[in-house]
Amino acid sequence: MTRVLVIDDEPQIVRALVINLKARKYDVDAASDGATALQLVASRHPDVVVLDLGLPDMDGVDVIRGLRGWTRVPIIVLSARHTSDEKVEALDAGADDYVTKPFGMDELLARLRVAVRRAEPTAGEDVLVETAGFTVDLAAKKVDRGGEDVRLTPTEWQLLEVLVRNTGRLVSQKQLLQEVWGPSYGKETNYLRVYMAQLRRKLEADPSHPKHFITEPGMGYRFER
Repeated sequence: MTRVLVIDDEPQIVRALVINLKARKYDVDAASDGATALQLVASRHPDVVVLDLGLPDMDGVDVIRGLRGWTRVPIIVLSARHTSDEKVEALDAGADDYVTKPFGMDELLARLRVAVRRAEPTAGEDVLVETAGFTVDLAAKKVDRGGEDVRLTPTEWQLLEVLVRNTGRLVSQKQLLQEVWGPSYGKETNYLRVYMAQLRRKLEADPSHPKHFITEPGMGYRFER
């Protein structure tokens, strides 16, 4: 089920969006300020964000910049600001689309569907990654080992997904921390050691001599098929 995060400090707009989105089988979270929004993106991993620029604690453009530092989640701006300069600023900061208030619900929902489709893996992207011992299905968010589903925690899955999408490339400790735990993280390398050990126990044939989850000392980690 597609998860949407609505960020707006106008209760009536939030209520209307939540009702309409849930009626169309979306999961919905809501935040009324930028700080809460950034925390929710890190903890709830929405598939798309609907963002008002006029927030009580920070400008919505700063929220966009904060998110673009570590995630590519689609962002649809929903704002009363309608000048060209303001639209350009939001789009240049990393927004994917811009809808002005007042808005038509049908149009907004159509734009939301487009943003979600664009973010889905394309036909050319490898969504089924196979190794000698296990298979990772990125589309279904499942791991199979020897015909059995491997139960991963949400954090273990997030870590695995980042590594697998960068197969063969070094992913820095900071990038992993920010993509999995959020933008305020970057030095908690002990988190990575703990969760990498858990992934190796669940997926490596010999966790003490890993072939797939490789540590690059002092730099980061690399996934190899």
